[in-house]
Amino acid sequence: MDRPVVLVGCGRLGSALVEGWMRAGPVTPADLIILTPSDKPVAEAARAAGARINPEPEALAQARVVVLAVKPAAWRTAADALRGKLARDAVVVSLMAGVDAASIADVLDRPVARVMPTTAVAQARGVAAVWAQDATGRFIAAELFRSVAEVVDLADEELMDAATATAGSAPAFILDYVQALAAAGQAQGLDPAAALALARGALRSAAAGAAGDATLDALIARVASPGGTTRAGLDASHQAVMDAARAAIDAAVRRAGELGSESQST
Repeated sequence: MDRPVVLVGCGRLGSALVEGWMRAGPVTPADLIILTPSDKPVAEAARAAGARINPEPEALAQARVVVLAVKPAAWRTAADALRGKLARDAVVVSLMAGVDAASIADVLDRPVARVMPTTAVAQARGVAAVWAQDATGRFIAAELFRSVAEVVDLADEELMDAATATAGSAPAFILDYVQALAAAGQAQGLDPAAALALARGALRSAAAGAAGDATLDALIARVASPGGTTRAGLDASHQAVMDAARAAIDAAVRRAGELGSESQST
């Protein structure tokens, strides 16, 4: 980046993003300004590497990009603190679920892109859904995340809540299922440590396959031989897994809508 990037908020997602940038770019610590109300270990590590933490307000006018990584309920307070301090050509990138771009633009009077990344951006192995109304905002948002995530471009902002549920929330859903597999293995006689190690290993094996170009159906078929044990398990669980996934995504999308409504009333 030829001009600084301002990160507003350094909680779980903001911290993950800083870790990823320090690992893989394109934002170097020297390019980074972090605004955080409390001490954060990742922010302190970035400071040691050259980032500026809570500098004087005049520093914000240098920034080309401002990334909002605060909780949806706190976004208006964060945006009000930025009002009138940003360069005319600054682009705002929001990582907040449920808060539409128009609401942010009304306060900050700048183009807004929305991005929903997974916390695996910390390892430069995330995925990030990106939407912006204008091409410049879309390009800048994609460039910020391309080195730390697979970027998935969305055609419509209304799809952001579904993308948030399918990617941003889904790692927790998947890990919950892995825990359930470990518990089921324990019920079959495995000791807890062995059951958990085996279930976690299965997750790593599945992730290694999914990192390639094969379809998920092809990956399943490699493991599930006709008439075998895996096929028996899939036949027993498939519909329940489909129903559980639909319930989880529907609930997450519904909550994103509620967060948007709550943010409008604060």
